[in-house]
Amino acid sequence: MIRVLIADDEPMIRAGVRAVLATDPDIEVVAEAADGHEAVELVRRHRPSVAVLDIRMPGISGIDAAAEIRGTVPTTNVIMLTTFGEDDYILQALGGGAAGFLIKSGEPEELITGVRAVAEGAAYLSPKVAARVIAHLAATGAGTLAGRRSAARDRIAALTAREREVLAFLGSGLSNGQIARRLHVVEGTVKAHVSSILARLGVDNRAAAAVVAHEAGMVPAQPPQP
Repeated sequence: MIRVLIADDEPMIRAGVRAVLATDPDIEVVAEAADGHEAVELVRRHRPSVAVLDIRMPGISGIDAAAEIRGTVPTTNVIMLTTFGEDDYILQALGGGAAGFLIKSGEPEELITGVRAVAEGAAYLSPKVAARVIAHLAATGAGTLAGRRSAARDRIAALTAREREVLAFLGSGLSNGQIARRLHVVEGTVKAHVSSILARLGVDNRAAAAVVAHEAGMVPAQPPQP
């Protein structure tokens, strides 16, 4: 059973997220929070598999809450709920250890897919979020989209052929176990590849590596089903 905490200061959003997650018999919502401080406290108390956090909340932001959760309850993986126009916040959350990014107005199926992915230790970027992040990076002095794609391809050139395969699957939101099954190797081998990929790319987490995969054009428009 995947145990989930929902944190959002809008009751209707919390109710909507709960209703969507309730359609999956393997997901259980164990707590709800209306602000960042409460989210951190309830995660410590309930230790859910996944915390779904709004980026902007009273008390402390979802970004700060995510960083505190990852620092104190590392077994809980974090998904950030975003709206368009919050690109700067998304980039900050990448540095705070969030593993997933979803748009509130996205398809309900994406929420379930994202929760399942991060519960298994994968990174999940909504395709729309990934596109926004890449466009935002290009618009804030990091070069054109073509330039960023070229730079990302230069970065992945340091990877082995197998590491590039793993990075593409990682960018598509697959867990280590799912990647292992695709490549017909043991999960420990995939874990070693992921560690090497993070080190070679100079990033701190799978979500940041997934952005590089998207920038390099390694990820299809829609994530493949595991």
